[in-house]
Order: sequence, then structure tokens, then C-alpha cells
Amino acid sequence: MRKLFTIFALLGAVGWCAPLMAQDKPAAPAAAPAAPAPAAAAPSATPAPAATPNKGDVAWMLTSTALVLMMSVPALALFYGGLVRSKNMLSVLMQVFVTFSLVTVIWCIYGYSLAFTEGSGWIGKFFGGWDRLFLNGTFDPAKGEFSMAATFSKNTPLPELVYVAFQATFAAITCCLILGAVVERIKFSAVLIFMVLWFTFSYAPVAHMVWFWPGPDAYTAANVVDATNAKAGLLWQWGALDFAGGTVVHINSGVAGLVGAYLVGKRVGYGKEAMSPHNVTMTMIGAALLWVGWFGFNAGSALEANGFAALAFMNTFLATACAVLSWMFGEWFFKGKPSMVGAASGAVAGLVAITPAAGNVGIPGAFVIGLAAGLVCLWGVNGLKKLLGADDALDVFGVHAVGGILGALLTGVFNSPKLGGPSFPVDWFTGKMTTAADYSIMGQLWIQAQAVGVVFVWTAVVAFVSFKIADLLVGLRVTEEEEREGLDINSHGETAYHM
Repeated sequence: MRKLFTIFALLGAVGWCAPLMAQDKPAAPAAAPAAPAPAAAAPSATPAPAATPNKGDVAWMLTSTALVLMMSVPALALFYGGLVRSKNMLSVLMQVFVTFSLVTVIWCIYGYSLAFTEGSGWIGKFFGGWDRLFLNGTFDPAKGEFSMAATFSKNTPLPELVYVAFQATFAAITCCLILGAVVERIKFSAVLIFMVLWFTFSYAPVAHMVWFWPGPDAYTAANVVDATNAKAGLLWQWGALDFAGGTVVHINSGVAGLVGAYLVGKRVGYGKEAMSPHNVTMTMIGAALLWVGWFGFNAGSALEANGFAALAFMNTFLATACAVLSWMFGEWFFKGKPSMVGAASGAVAGLVAITPAAGNVGIPGAFVIGLAAGLVCLWGVNGLKKLLGADDALDVFGVHAVGGILGALLTGVFNSPKLGGPSFPVDWFTGKMTTAADYSIMGQLWIQAQAVGVVFVWTAVVAFVSFKIADLLVGLRVTEEEEREGLDINSHGETAYHM
């Protein structure tokens, strides 16, 4: 325990010293910087008033943020908790609850800055800068002014703190998802060390590579488009489409979970003893809350209360229902009986697969992605799991990585206007969209596949190193005796049930 406190003290010291490193660099401009005044403007010309946030957008984004928070606490905690044995129930709740809190704190210290500010030089394609350390520059108390963040429409900003909070919930739940692969045998101290390392070197840079760009207001003229694009993250520059986190959240966490399952090792008695879920009712409640919260996750990623939010909302609604049915019927056909755990897992599979596609495909795409997700992820947690040979306890890889890969690839297909998709902008200065005649399904599919590959390899390497460091510092798993007795009483000194 003393060793763990020492480790976190050192991490804290780095965090507190970081502002000194960035002291001589001004705070980052708003994510959607105002266009400079034309050089030929007369000195007496009245400057255009600064754009102000739409109150409806702000209200929607605050609501979406709260919905995504609910996805972790309590939804994911209950979903995971019901799937483990009763002797480990509280350990799962504790791991999710504390991981969510830990990541929220480090997000506000340096994570947001690394993910969503402009970096320098070539490293800026992978990491942001230090301009928003401790959220510096988001509020000026002397002037009573808030900095603004971009949305996807010109002159339609959000208070940056709203965006900070919204993205914090994404970062936190991504880290929590990994836990499902290593539950029932990992040390709590190892969880905390791993999360700090993996968040810093995998989540933040992947979020930057996929989602960071200067915003539409930065495209002030045709001759600045290329230079403005060059400031964005690597995968954004490539043209990868990820509406709400297929790569950033699900592939990122799913692959990390698989690596953890290999390194932590199989549970004592795995394959020999029954390890059935102890409370399927709780799992169903968790799945239902996840479905509700996911509307904030996907529709909120439109960043505005507009038609694309409505499209993402409906796609999320429909694809999830399709996945529930396809998983259920698939399980019924192959195993003889449809199960509640299967239906709940199908819902999550559909939610995962539609995430990158939510606002990037039309209704036909939602039908196909949802139906495909149920069947493909059913294979992922059965046939593929046996082939991999890892004890991925709660099927993080089989659902999140497999579903995320499926959704990311099919986004490239069903984004096409020929298949009912909205396509994507050719030029952010003019706002011109790719036409059906110009859209190349194979071309976009190749871009999506490259993005999947980059994220897969990146997170696998970072997860491996992070777990190894945690192993060297405190060890990864509890003793066999503690594992057999249960993590609740041995790691936390309490039990979930008194009967």
C-alpha cells in the first residue's frame, strides 16, 4: 500500500509541475477560433459580434453528459456486477466507481489538454499540447468570460467547459470497459496504476488522432484549408469516420481488455468450475440503463440539437433493437434456448456497433449494422473466444472490439448516399458534401480499415507495457486463496449480501 501511495505521489508531482512547463506558452485559443478580420477592412468598420452558444444546444449537451455518466455509474457497474459471482460483486462496483472518478480527475488535470488541443510539429498528429492543463483558460474570472469550443456548424459554439465535461465521460467509461476482461482476480492497486498509464498513453492520443480538428470556423478561406487540415489528428486527416467512438472507445478498450486477460491469466477453476452470473436481473437493469444512456453518447456526439442528433438517436434506437433480436434468434438456433444474458449482450453489441455510424449512416445502415452486430458478436463471445484461448471474463473483446470493428467498417459502406447515408464534407470552407457519384465505398472502407489497424496496434502495445509496469510495481493478481474466497472481503473488507 505504501508503494502504491508513493507511485501516485510521483504522478501527482508530475501533474503539479506540468503548468511550469507550459507557463511561457499562452492558453490555447477556443476550439473554434474566430476568423481574423479582413486585411482591407476600414479602421472604422464595426467588428462582427462574436457568436454566442445556442441555449438549446447547451441544454442538450448538459443532458447528454449526465446520460453518459449514468452509463458508467450505475449502468455498467450493474451490468458487469450481475455477471460475476456474488463473492466479487462489490469489487466490480468498486473498480468501476473508482476508475470513473480517477479518470475524471486526470482528464481535468491533463487528459483534455492532451486530447483536444493543438500539438506542435509532427507529434501534434498524435498528442495535443499543454495549454489546457488544469483546464486553464476555460474561464476568465476577471472578465467573467467562458472560452468557446467548436461544434460541426459555423458560428455555433458551445461553452468549452460543456465539451470538457461531455468528453470526460467518454474517457472514463472507456477505461471502465476494460475491467470486464480482468474481473475476479486482478489486484485493485494494479487496476489504478494500469488506468493512469493506459489513459495517458492510449486513450488521450487515440482521441486526439481521431477527433481533434480546429473546427469549422477555422476554415476562413479556400487557401487555408490544407494548412488547417494539417493541424488535426492523424486519423482525422486520413478521413476516418467515427461519430461517437467505435475506434476511440470500443476497439481501444476491447483490445486492451484482451491483452489484460492474457497477462493477468485465467481465473482459478476456469473451464472446470461453474462461473455463472449471480444476478441476471441486475445485468438486465444495467443493460437497460446503458441503452437509455447511450442516447446521450451517440446523439450527444452531434454536439448540437439538430437533425444529425435526431438521426443518431433513431439509429441508436433501431440498431440496438435489431441486435437484440438477431442475437436472441441466433442463440436460440445454435444453443436451443434464448437467454436474458444473451438478449442483454445483444443490446450492448448493437449499441457498440452503431456508435461509429450513429450520425454517419441512414436508416438502412442502422438495420444492417444492428442485425449484423448481434450475430457477429455472438460468434465473438463463443467461437472466436475459444480460438483466442483467453479468459476474457465478461467478453470485452468479443463485444466491444469485435462490434467496434464491425461498426467502423460498415460506417465506410453505409455512409454512402447511394445507400442512404449523409456522406461527408469535401470542403469545410464551402460546406460542400461528397456526392453519390463521387463517393467511393471501397476507398472509404480502406480508410476505415487503416484506422482500425492503427488503433488496434497502438492500444495493444500500450496495454501490454502498462500491465507489465503494474505487474513490476505491485503484481497483477491476488493470491489463489484470496481469489477463491472472493475479492469483496479480501480486497475491500465487505460483502455485497448478508443472508
